[in-house]
Amino acid sequence: MAEEDIVTSDRPNQEWKPAFNPWLVAITVALAAFMEVLDTSIANVALPHIAGNLGASQDQATWVLTTYLLANAVVLPVVGWLSSALGRKRYFMISIALFSASSLLCGLAPGMPILLIARALQGVGGGGMQPMSQAIMADSFPPRMRAAAFALFGVTVMVAPALGPILGGWITDNFSWRWIFLINLPVGLLASGLVFKLVEDPPFLRRFKPGEMSLDIVGLSLLVVGVGALQILLDKGQEDDWLGSNFIVSLIVISALCLSALVLWELRHKVPLIDVRLFRNLNFSGVNIMMFLAGAVAFSSTVLMPQFLQTLAGYSAQQAGLVVSAGAGMLLITMPLVAALTTRVPVKYLIAFGWLFSAVGLCISTHLLTLGVSFATACGIMVLQYAPIGFIFVPAITASYFGIAQDKSDTVSGLTNFTRNIGSSFGASMVTTVLARRQQFHMARLTESITPSSRMLAATFQNMARRVPGGAGASGQRSGLALIYQWLIGQAAAMSFLDAYAVLGTASAAMFFASFLLKSNDPRHTEVKSGH
Repeated sequence: MAEEDIVTSDRPNQEWKPAFNPWLVAITVALAAFMEVLDTSIANVALPHIAGNLGASQDQATWVLTTYLLANAVVLPVVGWLSSALGRKRYFMISIALFSASSLLCGLAPGMPILLIARALQGVGGGGMQPMSQAIMADSFPPRMRAAAFALFGVTVMVAPALGPILGGWITDNFSWRWIFLINLPVGLLASGLVFKLVEDPPFLRRFKPGEMSLDIVGLSLLVVGVGALQILLDKGQEDDWLGSNFIVSLIVISALCLSALVLWELRHKVPLIDVRLFRNLNFSGVNIMMFLAGAVAFSSTVLMPQFLQTLAGYSAQQAGLVVSAGAGMLLITMPLVAALTTRVPVKYLIAFGWLFSAVGLCISTHLLTLGVSFATACGIMVLQYAPIGFIFVPAITASYFGIAQDKSDTVSGLTNFTRNIGSSFGASMVTTVLARRQQFHMARLTESITPSSRMLAATFQNMARRVPGGAGASGQRSGLALIYQWLIGQAAAMSFLDAYAVLGTASAAMFFASFLLKSNDPRHTEVKSGH
């Protein structure tokens, strides 16, 4: 894309303004987005209950999560096409209706097959809700006020995954797992009514002309197979030992071939299903890389801390959930702050600060996180990890519209949400692999120091002899060895968590330098200047 296209792209919404207060519109669409994002994590803690109630294995129950994520990932890249075909408001309402109806079917499912079908439909409906919410906010506010709206959107999509397991656990323990899906019905009905009343399509949105709306069957097939294979391999990779599994290797090949062919096909198609030409805008490509890694870092932090606290530090699920909530609550402070700063500071500097803050926070986490970590320290660690997210997320979404025509806002929001969601899946898969591989590494290194003449072994045997009758005998020595083995497992596991944080910190540091390559906006005006 030529540089002159960049300068004129982030233009104001001209004469059009929404009929209602844009904040009413923003809150309305944020409600729908919150409901959808919440469902990506609310079912996690209920899987054992679902498996037991429906007579399924734990492995089969995990497909309740995978099926939703897979269907969701397939829909996200094509929401621009669907919006042009159906109209944004109509497509948004169809998405809410499908999501709500399939939630009811999930809650009433008599068996696992029906539940998985319902979850797939739920993912299809949910796939349109996040990007349409973002696009509606973008077009309802003038460019200088967009960041404030995106702060609301950021709180929605970042806080909901953290609250999902807490809410899901409480509902499952006090009522039934079915209610984690059934509660979507009244929320969906309320959101539908508000959208029907308050939301309207701007006149500059592109709609297909008669005879132009031909479904790209080839592109759709490549997308479904390619993204589906990618989502499954990210979900099952560590479980199946990655390249040690023929199944995972096959998925990698299929995904790479299909997605490469999809890009080539869409570049030549007259009415592409996905407008991959947008990636010619280097700023848009850079923002998508940022969103991918922001999703990976944010979601990985949400996964790591509860797992560490529950498996190694002796915390209950409720206590671990409260720690995560403390971090998520920090976003309620940082998101509005960042929105205000975007009117004074070029967004690329805010993004750079966010990545630097993230790298420092993750580095500090590796020094504070211990097996005896206190509740207050754990909350402080989560605050350090969540606080930078707002400085990355809000400016990055704002920057994604630089250099892009107004009628492409639906496609922009769909692609940025897609890369963030795939980044979240990648982050969860990556840290799971790091934990498993590095624990093995540290266990091997630690056991090298345990020899018959080691002081630790002698001290443990002496302690057993003092505390247990007959502890100096063979039985006491076996108990001592068991204690040492448990200690080694705990230490190796703890060190693997520190390694995972170090990997995330390194990625954040790399993004700090990459941030300066983004285009620079003048906060006082709407034009976009060269970032070099």
